Amino acid sequence: MIRRTTWLLCVWILATIVSAQDAIPHPNVVLILVDDLGLHDLSIEGSTFYRTPNIDGLAASGVRFTNGYANCQVCSPSRASLMLGQFPARHGITDWIGAAWGDNWKRGDALRPAKYVDRLPADETTLAEALTAAGYRTFFAGKWHLGGEGSSPTDHGFEINLGGHHRGSPPGGYFSPYRNPVLEDGPDGECLTRRLARDTASFIQEQSRAPEPYFAMLSFYAVHGPIQTTESLWQKYRELAPDAIEGERFIIDRTLPVRQVQDNPIYAGMMETLDDAVGDVLAAIDASGQAEDTIVIFTADNGGVSSGDAFATCNLPLRGGKGRQWEGGIREPYYIRFPRLTRAGAHSDVPVTGADLFPTVLDLAGLPLMPQNHQDGRSLKALLADPMTPVDGSERPLVWHYPHYGNQGGEPSAILRLGDYKLIHYYLDRHDELYHLPSDVGETHDLAMEQPDRVESMRKTLMDYLSSVNARFPEPDPNYDAAADRLRWKKTHTERKRSLERRAAAYLESDWQPNDTWWGSTFD
Repeated sequence: MIRRTTWLLCVWILATIVSAQDAIPHPNVVLILVDDLGLHDLSIEGSTFYRTPNIDGLAASGVRFTNGYANCQVCSPSRASLMLGQFPARHGITDWIGAAWGDNWKRGDALRPAKYVDRLPADETTLAEALTAAGYRTFFAGKWHLGGEGSSPTDHGFEINLGGHHRGSPPGGYFSPYRNPVLEDGPDGECLTRRLARDTASFIQEQSRAPEPYFAMLSFYAVHGPIQTTESLWQKYRELAPDAIEGERFIIDRTLPVRQVQDNPIYAGMMETLDDAVGDVLAAIDASGQAEDTIVIFTADNGGVSSGDAFATCNLPLRGGKGRQWEGGIREPYYIRFPRLTRAGAHSDVPVTGADLFPTVLDLAGLPLMPQNHQDGRSLKALLADPMTPVDGSERPLVWHYPHYGNQGGEPSAILRLGDYKLIHYYLDRHDELYHLPSDVGETHDLAMEQPDRVESMRKTLMDYLSSVNARFPEPDPNYDAAADRLRWKKTHTERKRSLERRAAAYLESDWQPNDTWWGSTFD
């Protein structure tokens, strides 16, 4: 704690001197984080069904990282990594906060999920705290899911918090009344996604008249379940949906059915609302007169929900989705625009993660880096200035550690990406998969048997890292019943799959009716 306090004092003194000399104007920072957004949910990334012109425009106006990653296949670990600049194995939040572990895991799997840290550590400095110490005003709106009382956004450096609490999904759904303890209800039917964006836009407009720079984080609950939209948007995308599907919408990929087509009109309506909300914020930045001095970052916390939860979207050509160890669970949109540095239309193929945002923002703001904190992140400033510039450590090891079972069919495993290769190590039977991503982004050709030396070398790198951070691992469940497990999965692969097919088809029927608590938002 003493070291952290001393560092913050030094940052404040340095920031005061710099401000007085007016030598390094600190840019504003707007970080837009979307929940459960698949890479290919955006038209600029290949979707032909969803409409996202505002997000597409943002991506085209700065640097688009084509190998951008979340730090976990589920939400809380990725959010903690973004705040701390560390991979989940290091900070210890390895599953979504609230998930069962150890003896409390009652699903009947062969392993008991490992224990995890259940709140953002109080003795770690967050990105928001570092910017506050440098004189920034800080604002948070939306989903937090990094702890409740005593570990809320205002306990970790944010001056204002609208909507961020311990829950991972919106308690009242996407239309007011919200039943959110830190967000006032709007008029009945008000849309939560647009409301959070408009509150963020209001903060930006107010700060345009203030002398201090600001850090605004808009952390959407969308497009997490429950999937909900307006009647008009449902009708619009019901009519725009692809022609009748030949065959089935879902395939069994090892553990659960996985959606293979984007034709869900409810989810498409949510995507349009999300895009409109992003447009609200971008318009506020333009209207503030400070667009040239504002860094805008857009990314997501994990892949699209193609399996489990709402089975809402399809991530093809990426395999899997949220909760799963393949690219569909962790590959994300990752866009950064800073007009004073970046060039419109630029892109970089260097693999980057959410943990890189902490040092990147500090570097762009002219603040000292915190290598003792953001130990796994690295500044992307050089890549933003020239995405084609060779960067030292471009083949650095990127590590994911998920010693849990995902609600979406994910398996306890660890991942190492090193250059063009990706190793997946499974904790149940200790087998490995190896993929060459540039030639096999769908992870269909396992090279483990063909390249045993590479597998051994990468596994050692992975395990050495996990050992160095005292990572926790799952343990065998002594009460495991293999026969009951086989019966459970048989029912999942038959009865549940048939039910999913019927439900997905029903969304497109003209007489389909939703839950009567959310039909009719005041914001189309």
